[in-house]
Formats: sequence, C-alpha cells, structure tokens
Amino acid sequence: MVAASPQVAEVWRWLEQIPDPEIPVLSIVDLGIVRDVEWPDELVITITPTYSGCPAMDVIAADIRSAAQEHGIERLRLETRLSPPWTTDWLSEEARERLHSYGIAPPQLISIANPVRCPHCGSPQTERISQFGSTACKSLYKCLACLEPFDVFKRH
Repeated sequence: MVAASPQVAEVWRWLEQIPDPEIPVLSIVDLGIVRDVEWPDELVITITPTYSGCPAMDVIAADIRSAAQEHGIERLRLETRLSPPWTTDWLSEEARERLHSYGIAPPQLISIANPVRCPHCGSPQTERISQFGSTACKSLYKCLACLEPFDVFKRH
C-alpha cells in the first residue's frame, strides 16, 4: 500500500524548519525563498534566491531534498523562479525582529531622518564601514556609541 501524500500545508511546516545557511535564526520560509508548494503528480517546490548567484542556494536545495526524503517523498522537483526577483519586502515582521535579536539590523530605507540603529545598544550613531558584510546581502556597520560592529541586511 502506498502512503498518502502529505497535504501542502504540512510540507510548508517542514520547510519552516529548514534554517537559512547564512542566517540560521531565519528559515527559508521566513526569508521568502520558498515561493510555492504544489502537489500535482509530484511535489514541486519553487524557490527564489535572495541574490542572483547566491552561493547558499545549493545548500538550500540539498536541505529541501533531505527534508523531503526524511518525510518519505520520493518524487520532488525543485524549480527556481527569478521573476519577480526576491525582495526584502517578503520578510515578515517576525523575521525582522529575529534578525534584530540576532544582532543584524533588518532592512530599511536609510536616510538622515532614518539612520541605522545599532542592534546591540539601539544608538542611531552608526557608520557604514563596508558595502559588503559577512555575505553579499549585508553591509558592515559600526556603532559609534558601543563600538560594536554589526551587519545590516540590505534592502532591495
């Protein structure tokens, strides 16, 4: 007897347990990398990279395949959708809060009236040190109050 296919909502719950390899406090669902889950005659999961050529996508695909195997899924097709491109608007408010708690300033429109606040002490007295932080999707900043460096998730 063949086991029944899991419901799409159940697959989403599995995917919510897969951490992003570069920001482990967020899942690939939190980030909006998983765009769609369908079950026509095989499981089809559609993903979008946060950046074109993102090196984490190979790890993410492997993690999705591994999770599917662990749940008895034999037929899986991963599709990559590039259009529309990923945007930080897809991050939930909860994901933004988790970034901040992890020490990464969430994406925002940065201006004189809206400076980057240090995720460690909350000071608006910060400066960008480098356009690129620990990954291409983040910039490196330094707090002028507590002197701690921190990443800022780039808005796009």
